[in-house]
Order: sequence, then C-alpha cells, then structure tokens
Amino acid sequence: MARPVVAIIGRPNVGKSTLVNRLCQSREAIVHDQPGVTRDRTYQDGFWGDREFKVVDTGGLVFDDDSEFLPEIREQANLALAEAALALIIVDGQQGITAADQSIAEWLRSHPCKALVVVNKCESPEQGLSMAGEFWALGLGEPFPISAIHGAGTGDLLDRVIALLPPKDLEAEEDEPIQMAIIGRPNVGKSSLLNAICGEQRAIVSPIRGTTRDTIDTHIERNNKSWKLIDTAGIRRRKSVNYGPEFFGINRSFKAIERSDVCVLVIDALDGVTEQDQRLAGRIEDQGRACVVVINKWDAVEKDTYTMPAMEKKLRSKLYFLDWATMLFTSALTGQRVESIFALAALAVEQHQRRVSTSVVNEVLKEALSWRNPPTTRGGRQGRLYYGTQVASRPPSFTLFVNDPKLFGDTYRRYVEKQLRTGLGFEGTPLKLFWRGKQQRAAEKDIARQQAQL
Repeated sequence: MARPVVAIIGRPNVGKSTLVNRLCQSREAIVHDQPGVTRDRTYQDGFWGDREFKVVDTGGLVFDDDSEFLPEIREQANLALAEAALALIIVDGQQGITAADQSIAEWLRSHPCKALVVVNKCESPEQGLSMAGEFWALGLGEPFPISAIHGAGTGDLLDRVIALLPPKDLEAEEDEPIQMAIIGRPNVGKSSLLNAICGEQRAIVSPIRGTTRDTIDTHIERNNKSWKLIDTAGIRRRKSVNYGPEFFGINRSFKAIERSDVCVLVIDALDGVTEQDQRLAGRIEDQGRACVVVINKWDAVEKDTYTMPAMEKKLRSKLYFLDWATMLFTSALTGQRVESIFALAALAVEQHQRRVSTSVVNEVLKEALSWRNPPTTRGGRQGRLYYGTQVASRPPSFTLFVNDPKLFGDTYRRYVEKQLRTGLGFEGTPLKLFWRGKQQRAAEKDIARQQAQL
C-alpha cells in the first residue's frame, strides 16, 4: 500500500502548520499569526529513521460557528481523517484545555484512526510535563509536550508516531509521480477543475477571491501513470497583493511552477486572455516548463460549429509565446473533456524529456537552409549555420554553431525554431536555442587550455 498518512488536527492558531513544517523539515505550509490561514488539506512528505510517511495539514476546526469557510474546513478535515492511519490533535499548552479542544476530542472518537494528543508551545522542559498533564482529561491517552517553533520534544514525538504507524513490511515502493501544477488567476476554476478530476471535494470552491492559499498536492493514478496534482493560489498582480497569507500563497504558486513537470494554465472562457494570464504564460515559458492551456467554463459560452476554432485563434493571438502548447476547451462544472488533460499532459512531459540524435537535428537544419538562407548584411556579410546538436532536455535545448550570432536576427531565429518544431515535433514544450560563433568557441578553448596548465 502507499505510505501511511498522519493527519494534523486542531483548533485555529495552535501551531499546526508550524509543526507540519518541523516534522517535514520544510517551509511549505503557510504560517501566519492569523486564524484561518490554512483552509484546504495540504500534503507533505515526512520521514524519521528508515520510515517514510505523508503529513496532511488541515484548517482550524470550529464546531459552534458556520460562518465563512468553516463548514468546508470541517469537511476537509473529515476527508483527511478518512485516509489517515494516525491523527495528531494539536493543543496549546500555554492556554490550557478549552471547550474547543474537548469538542474536537469528542469528534475524533467517532473516527476509526488512532489519535495522539500533542501539547504545543511548551518551550520550558521543566514546565512542559505539568502543562501537558492537564490534557489527560481529553481521554485520548498520554499527551506529548513539544515546541514546534523550537523543535523541543519533536524527536520523541516522531518515535511515538512511527510506533503507531502500520508495519513497514506492508508498504510498497511508489513510482516517482508526474508533477502537474494547476496555474491561473483567481476564480478561473482551478480548484473546481481539481475536484472534477478527483471526483471529490478535494479543495474548497468559493466565488470569493483568494479561497485557495496553500498549494494542494493530490496523488492519483491515471492511464497507468502516477500523478501529483498541485492546485495553487490564484495569482494576482503584485501591486494588488498585501503582505500576508495571499502573499505567501502566491510565492508557493511560483515555486509550484518551478518544481512541476508540466503546468496546466487555466484561462476563463468568459474573460478571455488577460494581461495577468500573459504574465503567467511568460513565467511558464521562462521556467522552461511543459504546458497545456485549458480554457475552462466552456459550458457557459454560446457556441456553434465555428465558435471553438474562432475562439482558439483569438486566444492564441494573445498567448503567442505559448503557440507550442496544446489548447483544450473544458468545463469543470460538467466534467466535459476534463479527463483529456492527462493524455495531453503526458504527451507534453514526454516531449519535454525527449532527446534527438545530432544527425536527425542536422537533417532538419539542412532542410531549413534549403528553403531560406541566413540573412546578409548591407556590407555583404552573410550568416552561416554549420551544424547543431541537442545539449539538454527538460526543456529540449539545442546549440547551433554559426560564424557570428550577430548576423542572425530575431526573425531568422524564430524561423529556425519553427522548422525544428515542424521537423522534430516537441509539441507541448518550449525549446531553447543557443547560438555560438567561432570567436566564442576559440575563447572557450583558450580558457580550457589555461585551466589545464594550472
């Protein structure tokens, strides 16, 4: 079976996300001195000794209030407990036991998974045991005093966690998943798309901007492949974002682009391509990520036989720097074409990792030169393209050896890239071309010779 799941449960502002970061030795969970920062359930990988497990962070639980997002947060915690092998109920040792802690303990008794009380904010080792002693009254066994912010007691806690997890010999090795980041502006339907893919309420959906704050990792299997779907916070223009949870969430979104194998850029079919969509598309290209452009809310568009081709032409005119990305028209609300995302994303990842032999590259370049010669300057100097070779993948990168890179303007460089795509494919991934002249190669040889003599 997959790695066991440890769920982190508790009322708001007891230090759940701080403990998650401590246990997983990361800074992925957003920590901010404000209740309700965490809303969805978010996953991170943890390990201790020779054991690996997953830690799922949840929002602060409140049972006597049904105001904004609180019922959805409880539902997310319920889903986390349904898959957990162990639940850690986090309490505040400095505040002591509260009615909210008692309500959560009573609620946990209705779930079959094991539970362990963790008393946070016990910075003093001498007073920690006495502070923790009060929480025996919750009836969930021995409380563990720790300080998540300083790390005190977390080693002993992890020893206890490992002892309560299923035996290691029942676990099977997992394949490295394809990481697919779902990127877009606020309210384009990213979380709705994730829920449609998963067939469950994986992320909280609301018309209120900024509902998603953390990056939400979801592991699923599709077409005999393992996938990690990364739902991200909606990315607004920097000047519109105040320092706080949204600021941290957007930074997590940018990091999600960097660590992904493929990005799904979600565009609102009703709004079309906005300036912020163009910025996000540019960032995906700059990071060299494979990409699928998903046009969501297609069900809300009045259409006929010619609507989709006309719409695609209009959208691509504004996303011209992603002309290599496949475009898919979907509806997260109805599920229309949602499953097609995986086939297109898998193809984009395959092309992103693909390598081509030097002989094949040069056949394509020879064909390109036969159709259009390099430009000639007013002084009579003409560019000469000698040969090319692929030097890297992820993204596919090519070095083209020429007499002088300055003789090749942007127009001819775009022509060569287009011919490489026509001849070699690489649909769904950006290409990088490096133009190297004779003087550059001579300088590099001189540097290499000098280094060899040292």
